[in-house]
Amino acid sequence: MQAMFNHWRRWLAAHDRARDTLPAAVVLFVALWATAVPSDGHGWTWPRPAELGWITLACVPLVFRSRAPLVVAAVVTVLEVLARAATGTQALVPGASLVAVYTVASLRPRRTAWITAATVAVAVAATAVGVGLGDQSGVATSVLVRIDLVLLAAGLGDAVRSRRAKLALVEQRAVLAEQTREEEARRRVTEERVRIARELHDVVAHHITLVNAQAGVAQHLVRTDAEKAYRALGAIKETSRAALEELRATVGLLRQADDSPPSLAPAPGLEDLDGLVDGFRRTGMTVDVTRTGAARPLTPATGLAAYRIVQEALTNTHKHAGSATAHITLVYGPDTLRLTVADDGDGTARPGPGTGHGLIGMRERATAFGGTLTAGTSPRGGFRVHAELPLPAPKGNR
Repeated sequence: MQAMFNHWRRWLAAHDRARDTLPAAVVLFVALWATAVPSDGHGWTWPRPAELGWITLACVPLVFRSRAPLVVAAVVTVLEVLARAATGTQALVPGASLVAVYTVASLRPRRTAWITAATVAVAVAATAVGVGLGDQSGVATSVLVRIDLVLLAAGLGDAVRSRRAKLALVEQRAVLAEQTREEEARRRVTEERVRIARELHDVVAHHITLVNAQAGVAQHLVRTDAEKAYRALGAIKETSRAALEELRATVGLLRQADDSPPSLAPAPGLEDLDGLVDGFRRTGMTVDVTRTGAARPLTPATGLAAYRIVQEALTNTHKHAGSATAHITLVYGPDTLRLTVADDGDGTARPGPGTGHGLIGMRERATAFGGTLTAGTSPRGGFRVHAELPLPAPKGNR
C-alpha cells in the first residue's frame, strides 16, 4: 500500500497538470453531492442546470493553479460570488476558493498569502450574508464557518510552504557541507603534494650536488693520489646511501594509508647542521658557521625549515658559485632566529639557468611558520639568503 502511494506521489510530482486537476475533480464531486442531497436528507435530486454550470465553471481555473495561483484565486472567488448571487442558494460550498487560497499560501510569501486569504474570506462572508435565508443566527454561523475554512486553508498552505522551505534549507546545507568537505580535502591534498615535492627537490638537489662534486674529486685524484680518490669514493657511497634513505622516507609518505602511523625517523634540524656542513666541506667547499646569542631548541617543524633553507642555500652556492666560501650566520634573538647564508662567488660556475624551485621552496618554508625570506645578490658580491623564523617563547615566560 505504501509503495503504491509513493508511486502515485512521484507520478503526480512529475505531472503538473494532473496534480492541479485532481483537487478540481474532488471539489467538483463534493459540490455536486452537496447540491444533489436535499436539506432534509431524504431522497436525491439532480443539481439544477444553473448550479451545475456555475460549479463546473468555478472548478475549471484550478487546472492552472500552480502556474498563476493569484490569478486563479481571484477568478475562482469572483466565480463563486457570481454563482451564489445567480443561484441565490447557500448550498454551494466554497471548495474551489479554498483550494485556490491553499495554493497561494503554499507557493507565495506569507504576507501575500494572508492578504489573499483575508480578501477571499471577506468576499465569501459578504456573499453568504447577501444570499442568507432564514434566521440571522443561521446566517452568522454560515459566515463564521466559511471564514474559518478559508483561514484554515491558508494556514495549511503556509505550513506546507514552511516545511518545503525548511527541507530545502536542510538540503542546501547538506550540499554546502559536502562541497566544503571536498574543497578541504582537495586543499589538503594540494598542500601535501607541494610539501612532498619540496622535500624531494631539497633531498635530490642537495645529495646529487654532493655526489657530483665528490665524483669530480675522485676523477681528478684517481691517477695521482689513489688514497684520496678512495676516500672520495667512500664519501660518494655515504652520500648516496643518505640520499636513498631520505628519498625512501619521503616517497613512503605517498604509499601510506590514511590511518598509517607516521614515520619514526626524526626529521633533521639545526642540531644536524654540523653534519650538513661537513658534507659540503668534504667536497672541497669552504664553509664557516657563526652563532650569536643564546641558542635554544626550535620546534621540530621550524627546525626542519631552517635546516632545509641552509641546505638549499649551500647547494645553490656549490652549483653556481664554484669554489666560493659560504658563510652561515645564526643570530638568536628574543623571539626570532635570523639565519643568513652568503657566499663571495661571482656566479661564473653557473652550469645553466635554474628552475627557481629552490628559492620558491625556501620562501614557502619560511612563510609557512610566520617567517620571512629574502634572496639576492649581496652589495659586496656573491649571493645572500636571509631568513627570519619565529622562536618559541622561553619556558620561564609561558
